Amino acid sequence: MAESEKTIAVNRRARHEYHLEETYEAGLVLTGTEVKSLRAGRGSIQEAFGRVQGGEVWLQRMHIPPYEQGNRFNHDPLRTRKLLLHRREINRLIGKVQQRGYTLILVRLYFKRGVAKVEIALARGKRQYDKREAIAKRDARREMDRAMSARGRGKERTRG
Repeated sequence: MAESEKTIAVNRRARHEYHLEETYEAGLVLTGTEVKSLRAGRGSIQEAFGRVQGGEVWLQRMHIPPYEQGNRFNHDPLRTRKLLLHRREINRLIGKVQQRGYTLILVRLYFKRGVAKVEIALARGKRQYDKREAIAKRDARREMDRAMSARGRGKERTRG
């Protein structure tokens, strides 16, 4: 991650719930009060996903709370927002999303050189056994790391 990036929100559950196959960086079409609210570090992407309609990619269910100092020109927190991608990326996404099982998931929301960006991923949902397998691997790796660090300190760990 570059120094000129400021992360606002990360969807940690995305890697647990989905197999992320390809990621894309996209710009967002936002109103002024949305940008001010994001600069204040507010915004939720847990429920957000992308949808391809009419040759364009739209972001659904991303929650940006109203700007506190905003007046009657404040925005709708859950409005649909347009994503800015290159035409070849959109065409690739259209082909992939039409295949069964693929969806567009929002992974990260951040500012890059002062411009709001999102990282979206082409994802396939995990089955329950895939999630259990990932948890088991993570626990085994954690246990190995603990054993190695204890061994490095000169102490042997014993089970008992």
